[in-house]
Amino acid sequence: MMRRLGLSALVALSLAAPALIAQDAVPAVKAPKPPISAEPWPEDDVLLARKTEAQNRKLFQDGPPLEINLTSDFNLINKERTPNNAKQFDGLLSVDGTDIPVKLGSRGHLRLQSKICDFVPIKVIFPKQHGAAIFEGQTTLKLGTHCRNSGDFDQYVLREYLTYRLTNLVTPLSFRARLARVTYIDARSKKKLSTHYGLFLEHENDVARRLGGREASLPNMLFKEFDQSALTTMMMIEYMLGNTDYSIWTLHNVVIVQDKTRRFFPVPYDFDSSGMVNVPYAAPDQRLHLKSITDRLYRGPCRTVEEFNAAAEPFRAHQAEMLAAIESMRELNATHKKEMKGYLESFFERIATPQWLKRTFVDGCPATRQRV
Repeated sequence: MMRRLGLSALVALSLAAPALIAQDAVPAVKAPKPPISAEPWPEDDVLLARKTEAQNRKLFQDGPPLEINLTSDFNLINKERTPNNAKQFDGLLSVDGTDIPVKLGSRGHLRLQSKICDFVPIKVIFPKQHGAAIFEGQTTLKLGTHCRNSGDFDQYVLREYLTYRLTNLVTPLSFRARLARVTYIDARSKKKLSTHYGLFLEHENDVARRLGGREASLPNMLFKEFDQSALTTMMMIEYMLGNTDYSIWTLHNVVIVQDKTRRFFPVPYDFDSSGMVNVPYAAPDQRLHLKSITDRLYRGPCRTVEEFNAAAEPFRAHQAEMLAAIESMRELNATHKKEMKGYLESFFERIATPQWLKRTFVDGCPATRQRV
């Protein structure tokens, strides 16, 4: 296993730009936003049909980990370490006796660094027509991978998968994930390379449709421009998970959904650098002055104790279910279960009473904080 101290300086620099920005000050001149799409909104019955279709995607219904084979030239894929590169490689995804010809490519930022991960995160591009019912309606999916073959790296994939399960319990304004057991096969030799856990992440278009809206790629938005209840819930989710690797301002690990009434909802994703996952290669951005990724930081907006108490209620209502979700994951070993449950319980201690809410979220929250 890699040592956290050996990589902390490297990762802190990696996260510093462009992932996070200074969180408190409002710029003197607000950057212009791109215009909101003039595309007319569909009728309500069309929106409902899209919502139902997205909600019922077979891939994201409850079920055991998928057993899949993924065949490609992974030596070439793992050489593609440039963020946002568009290079694609032929692949074959086999599931339930059906072979699907797919295109594969690398993706991500931090985990693309060879000093961090041996194995890159993958994007999977599906053909329009294929015979695998479980992937019906899917176009492009992110596949979260194991980073390294050694140590506990499969356990960290399981922990990241559980972060999505926890957020799903609190709010529908969240991404769904499906766990998979992936056997990687070399396309040339046909030899099995390795088998690891991975997770498929719901496509952002389906998230938006499931919420009755559409994605709005609008950077440089302030707190006041969002649905206030949804914004507070998102920021409390990030605090619960101990995640600071996000920025609404730059659309880093956040998708913005707009509904027909022109309300905006932030939806977070990508929690691998959170304290709840606690991977050995992650470190907080040094500008946040945190000693460890397990240190929590509430990054706004400021609210009254009464408002925070109302926002905390959906979390409290699902406390037992969250702990049960961690405990019931058979694939997660006892050490990681104990660590995750302890970290989650420390969050619930901080939202248990109005007095603790005041200490945690109200005291010290600067009124000037208007974006993150």
